[in-house]
Amino acid sequence: MKHAHTMPFGAEVRADGRVRFRLWAPSASRVDLVLERAERGTSERLPMTWTEGGFFELVTPTARAGSRYRYRIDERLEVPDPASRSNPDDPNGASEVVDPAVFEWNEGDWCGRPWDEAVVYELHVGTFTSGGMFRSAIERLPYLAALGVTAIELMPIADFPGRRNWGYDGVLAFAPDASYGTPDDLKRLVEAAHRHGLMIFLDVVYNHFGPEGNYLYAYAPAFFTDRHHTLWGQAINFDGEDSRPVRDFFVHNTLYWLEEYRFDGLRYDAVNAIRDNSPVHILDEIAAAAHAGPGRERRIHVVLENDDNAAHYLHPREAAGYRAQWNDDAHHALHAAATGEHDGYYVDYLPQPAAYLARCLAEGFAYQGEESTYRHRKRGEPSAAVPPTAFVNFLQNHDQVGNRAFGERITGLASERVVLCLTASRRCCSWDRNTARPRRSSSSAISGPSWPRPCAEAGRRSSRASRVSRKRPAVRRYPIPTPARPSHARSSTGGSSSVRIMRRGTTITTTCSRCASATSCRSCRISVDIRVRPAYSPRPPSRSHGRAIGASG
Repeated sequence: MKHAHTMPFGAEVRADGRVRFRLWAPSASRVDLVLERAERGTSERLPMTWTEGGFFELVTPTARAGSRYRYRIDERLEVPDPASRSNPDDPNGASEVVDPAVFEWNEGDWCGRPWDEAVVYELHVGTFTSGGMFRSAIERLPYLAALGVTAIELMPIADFPGRRNWGYDGVLAFAPDASYGTPDDLKRLVEAAHRHGLMIFLDVVYNHFGPEGNYLYAYAPAFFTDRHHTLWGQAINFDGEDSRPVRDFFVHNTLYWLEEYRFDGLRYDAVNAIRDNSPVHILDEIAAAAHAGPGRERRIHVVLENDDNAAHYLHPREAAGYRAQWNDDAHHALHAAATGEHDGYYVDYLPQPAAYLARCLAEGFAYQGEESTYRHRKRGEPSAAVPPTAFVNFLQNHDQVGNRAFGERITGLASERVVLCLTASRRCCSWDRNTARPRRSSSSAISGPSWPRPCAEAGRRSSRASRVSRKRPAVRRYPIPTPARPSHARSSTGGSSSVRIMRRGTTITTTCSRCASATSCRSCRISVDIRVRPAYSPRPPSRSHGRAIGASG
């Protein structure tokens, strides 16, 4: 089977063998196509025709799949194709014509997996194996499948300058970086993942371009705007004049990865830095296009990273919106509890991180409109009504390692006992009152390759402990950090009502000790009892063990 995504820009091999080239260059007066003749060491310049909307176009029989090309802007600057499918010599080099119809897919009857089965393993292609290539990653897929992972998420692979990069400085959004292999190599990786029953996701960056290799400013300055600014400077123009081609660029990028490469979903990096005051936000447009396109034929899942905790984007049970968000609140609370650190954003989760963790487990976000000390503003939207599968809880990912000056892992900052316990606690469930059965409360994530052994070991030990230990668990009480304290939320004895979170093995259930609600109790909730059953020993938990799991200080 063959899969290709048709785009209104870039190089496209047509059925008759000719190649169409199309570039949006609204500020250019002339654009030429420069075709390289590698066998002769020469190049050929072909003038392109201006068309409506600031596009320049050329259809020629002199190019074919494998041809190298550049665009020459106003007789002064040669640039790569911003929609290049391949740039073998880095972003400053020539682009390469790719015919996606040549690749023959063989992934059986794969149609995806439900989101509530997601156990996500985040990996960097360049460091996941000693080879650091798409093809070498294929060799470790059986290991991930045996571990219990059901989805892998590749950190960004859009073409960047140099041999190695996190990927968050990519500049050619449609071209897999050549240091990892060819486009066909990436397709083989996706195909192999599906044969092992694994979903595969890709991290994409739509909030900025990297500082080197981005030439859009030279011929399409309307791609950016001075009306909005981000940490990287001018914001991408999603809502101003001439923003339609810009929006199309990113909508098609999503469809390209889902259709042409058969990814099962995308993770959108730091969408809080996407500035858009349009009637329809670009995130809503992207999600709608994904569900209306490839989402009609198979399960696809689009996931956010959003520091704003904007719960209104999350619709995990609908064929619309976004399935989930990586839950930074859960990470920060877990990290603060494990390490006692109070610098940076961790200050928002002290002095009682267990209380914030409890709210994450019961309601999704810890911050749902409350004032953030670190950010000096209110943060978040109410999330208690959002299904629990909308939150990806994790103990470590690339951000939390890379944001540290020396890149320490959690295994070097907290004891092994604490790490094992918290690793198991990320995957939990709450009780469904309607069915009287447990329901999955979150997806979990593993940041590799240093995580698999602790994660698997924690699962085995917690399962064993739940069978062996029968002693009453230790109890600690903390106030939950919520601003709402209704007048009726006092018990008849004058004491506070509470939500009790009890952990048995890898399962956490919540009940209100006043009204016996089996789920999160909004009206009675004042404080939280955290009952911890040890995840690694049949002995009753010691005082120090309870402190390590639940709180600091």
